[in-house]
Amino acid sequence: MSNSTSQYSIQSKAPGTDSRYATPVYWLKDNTAGSAIAILPDRGGILTEWTHQGKDLFFMDWDRYQDPKMSIRGGNPILFPICGNLPDNQYSDNGTTYTLAQHGFARNMPWNVTGQSTEGSASITLSLSHTAETLAVYPFKFDANYTYTLKGNVLTIVTAFTNLSDRPMPFSAGFHPYFPAADKSKLEFSIPAATAMVDQKTKATQAFTNEFDFNQDEIDWCFDTLTGQTATVIDRHANTKLTLKYDAEYSTLVFWTLKGKDFYCLEPWSAARNAINTGANLLHIAPGATKTLQFSMTYDAI
Repeated sequence: MSNSTSQYSIQSKAPGTDSRYATPVYWLKDNTAGSAIAILPDRGGILTEWTHQGKDLFFMDWDRYQDPKMSIRGGNPILFPICGNLPDNQYSDNGTTYTLAQHGFARNMPWNVTGQSTEGSASITLSLSHTAETLAVYPFKFDANYTYTLKGNVLTIVTAFTNLSDRPMPFSAGFHPYFPAADKSKLEFSIPAATAMVDQKTKATQAFTNEFDFNQDEIDWCFDTLTGQTATVIDRHANTKLTLKYDAEYSTLVFWTLKGKDFYCLEPWSAARNAINTGANLLHIAPGATKTLQFSMTYDAI
């Protein structure tokens, strides 16, 4: 199935058409710019690939993807209704304790394709609504709609959350994009923060000068006092520049990487981990209301 104009196209490929994908994959393309993205509605609505003029702009661990019991490590996973993990995976709401796994349930559920367009760009809308399964761990009725738009070298994601419950709905939302880095020593960062939380257990913080020590086994830093809505990463090895732009509701950026792995993550979150317990920067939607957020990634060759 395909939908196309002379410049933009959307193609749905059945399982097995591409040996890498065991579920339907939607390809959005800007044929003039030579850019494309791949989205898997049935695997948590994840965006697995973003390419531009022959360059892979996302890291993807294909071996891990082939194991459905493991979380996908790569692409751009969706985080909702929490970002990060909770102590013992638990939180309390209205006097009841619930168990909710790291980053929430949205990245593990099938999404529905509810809109497509090739007018002026290539865009697709995925939707997720509450189920008996979600209500057992998150007692709120909701509709979530994610619209991915590809135009030239820019990928934009607009999210809209509607509260269908009869009381205010607390939540966090974000993304976990994985970017390739063959030589991390060649990365140059500009993150709008003067300090970083460098230990998630002790909450220890330190001054940040846009540098990381990649000799550490793991870096998991939280920037929750942002001073702007733009962050950039220049990769002198790949000769690329990545620009992230995000609404002010995305109050937090998380940087994560592992030694010996050719990726880094720079993740916009609306609140830091455990916000559903602490309330810090937690978003709330009134009954019947909708909250809309926007996040974009721009690739440039340098």
